[in-house]
Amino acid sequence: MVRLQDVQLTLKSDAGEVNILRGIDLSVDRGETVGVVGPSGSGKTSMIMTIAGLEQITGGQIWVAGREISALDEDGLAIFRRDEVGVVFQSFHLIPTMNARENVAVPMELAGRRDAFERAEAALEAVGLEHRFLHYPGQLSGGEQQRVALARAFAVEPHLLLADEPTGNLDGETGSHIVEMMFDLAARAGTTLMLITHDNAVAARCERTVRMVDGRLDPSANEMQAGAGA
Repeated sequence: MVRLQDVQLTLKSDAGEVNILRGIDLSVDRGETVGVVGPSGSGKTSMIMTIAGLEQITGGQIWVAGREISALDEDGLAIFRRDEVGVVFQSFHLIPTMNARENVAVPMELAGRRDAFERAEAALEAVGLEHRFLHYPGQLSGGEQQRVALARAFAVEPHLLLADEPTGNLDGETGSHIVEMMFDLAARAGTTLMLITHDNAVAARCERTVRMVDGRLDPSANEMQAGAGA
């Protein structure tokens, strides 16, 4: 589903060039769940952003679902994200002037789906928010806002879900509930999941864990999890 070959990301700063990713080689199978761990500043979010086509790499190649996204222009990347990828961030990134149903429907409306609102309602029902269709983000708890974000990500039936610390702004109990929901939705849809987390228990839920250090993958930490997905 995902293949990175010698992926490099170098950004310019006032102090000179900064090497963020230093030659990443990684393959992720369809339907696989992969936890991405490592210290802050190790390049985890940057790697996820390049896979989503939200950050342009400066070297190497990236394929997702058989397409070389590193060769696409901005229009091509926008279509790729619309059709293939769901993204969930630590911050919920909901539009404050839109209610829950409208927030979930937005990407499908942009894709020209006539059933956008019907699919949005079904997605919200799947995360237990059928009683919150018309509520605005300011009227929802943090856990409810993240569930809206999950519904938005899954409503388009993505082949790949990228999650960057999706429980980082939530308390432990609410975060655990969100994690359970995310894994359940991914399993039911057969969605490939790549999940950045600092929580070892969450990482252990994945079939495999990869560890990043200083912009590289640590080959000794590329581990299969015993009993993952059980």
